[in-house]
Amino acid sequence: MIAISEIFGPTIQGEGAGIGVPTIFVRTGGCDFLCDWCDTLHAVDRKLKHTWPLTSASDVMAKVQQLSHFQPMLITLSGGNPALQPLESLIDLGHQLGYRFAMETQGSVAQPWFAKLDVLTLSPKAPSSKMRFDTKRFQACLDAAHAEHTQIGLKIVVSDERDLDWAGEMRAQYPQLAMVLQPCNHQIKGEVSLEQLSERMRWLTEQVMTRGWYEVRVLPQLHVYLWGNQQGV
Repeated sequence: MIAISEIFGPTIQGEGAGIGVPTIFVRTGGCDFLCDWCDTLHAVDRKLKHTWPLTSASDVMAKVQQLSHFQPMLITLSGGNPALQPLESLIDLGHQLGYRFAMETQGSVAQPWFAKLDVLTLSPKAPSSKMRFDTKRFQACLDAAHAEHTQIGLKIVVSDERDLDWAGEMRAQYPQLAMVLQPCNHQIKGEVSLEQLSERMRWLTEQVMTRGWYEVRVLPQLHVYLWGNQQGV
C-alpha cells in the first residue's frame, strides 16, 4: 500500500528538465528530510500523516486513468520522498497500460525499481536546506537506476552563493549527469511576488554565465509563476 498525499492533473511539469511536459502527479506522503525551505510540507510533516491514505497500486492507477481520460501519458512520482514508498507495482501496472513514469528524489534512499523508471531526477539538497548530503547513498541511487532506458538527471535548488559553490562541486563530481539549477523559492507562505521570483532567476542566470557553466540549464519553477503556492496544480 502506498501513502498518498494527492493525485492531480493533467497539468504541466513545473520544474526540472521536463518543464512544460503534460503529466499527472502522484504525490506520496512522508519524507526522510525536512528542508529549511520545503514547499511541500503537506506531504512531509508527519503531523499530517492522517491525510495520507494508504492506497493500492490499482486504485492509484484507476484515479490516474480517470484524470487522463484513459489516455496514456507521463506520470510524475513526487513527494515528500517517493523512494520511501513501495512503487514497483504501480510502475509495472502503469507501463502495462502504456503510461510512462518520471520521479524526483533527493538521492538518499535507493530502490531496485529505480531501473524501471523512464526518467529519474536526483535532486540532492544544497547546504541552505540544512540537510546532509551522503555520497554513498547518492551513488547507490545512481547504481540502482542502471537500466539503459532510464534517463537520469541532476537538479539542484540554489538559495545563495554557498549553494552555488556546492553545485559546482556536484557538477565536477558527476559530469555524466545533465544538470539543472533552479532558484530557491523563499516565498513558501502567502502571496508570491513575481518580481522577486524574476530577480532570483536573473541572479542565478548571471552567476552561471559568469562561471562559464554553459552546459548547465537554469530553469524556474514554472508552476509557481502560474499558480503561486497553490496545491494540486
